[in-house]
Amino acid sequence: MKITKAIIPAAGLGTRVLPASKACPKEMLPIVDKPAIQYIVEEAVKAGITDILIITNRGKGIIEDHFDHSIELENALRRSGKTEKLECIEATANIGNIYYIRQKETKGLGDAVLRARNFVGDEPFAVLYGDDVIVGDVPAIGELAEAYEAHGKSVVGIKEVTDEQVVKYCSLKVDALGDKTFSVSDMIEKPQLSQKFSNYAILGRCILTPDIFDILENTPLGAGGELQLTDAMAVIARNAGMIGVDFSGTRFDMGNKFGVIRANIEVGLKHPEVAEELRNYIKELAKEL
Repeated sequence: MKITKAIIPAAGLGTRVLPASKACPKEMLPIVDKPAIQYIVEEAVKAGITDILIITNRGKGIIEDHFDHSIELENALRRSGKTEKLECIEATANIGNIYYIRQKETKGLGDAVLRARNFVGDEPFAVLYGDDVIVGDVPAIGELAEAYEAHGKSVVGIKEVTDEQVVKYCSLKVDALGDKTFSVSDMIEKPQLSQKFSNYAILGRCILTPDIFDILENTPLGAGGELQLTDAMAVIARNAGMIGVDFSGTRFDMGNKFGVIRANIEVGLKHPEVAEELRNYIKELAKEL
């Protein structure tokens, strides 16, 4: 079954990038000339997803504004003959069918996903974490969707991370199936090093079947006193098994200050408007380091 629906949880408080996130949602932090969440939405659309639900909370109306028309700005660009810029912002407003719902209290990623039950219905669906931007020639969520169609099981996007990172994310019990594809039979959220299964962790993407909702409703609060999506996915992994895909793109953690800086540098070095100037600047700066 083809994946046509996606949810983007974007209700986090962004405490790791304060004070910037007090006034600007972390999902709207720019990577060169586009906010982070636009890269995520574009990834979903490139993968053939037609309907996207963004889960927000209080103070994040700016996300809705970004994907809406700005008539005054569009008219001003039209009058001044700035056709390229006009086409760019019109394309953003017409990017796809985007819907919004609020998570009125921040209770964790699992609770955010549970808010999407009516939107999803009885279909498998994609989840693209709102602070994880993945840049590559092939949309990462499209790679996961292909794995779902091939195996008929829930799929998680994974990468091998350091010990320092695995205790902040999660740890997966995996067995290799083929090139960059794994069988996942268990997982643990924010483990101690003595508890880890491997250094493979879920990073920002998954394809889930609708049975996740009943599991979430019966999952006790986990790490941080929140409803953890990983705890519910662990039930699926243990009972039915899941597929892990080591996606090919580069992931940037936009909920992390260094991740924001790294994203701007690496994307900037490939951006046609600023690449040469940025490259020359870095070369000169490196002489002083």
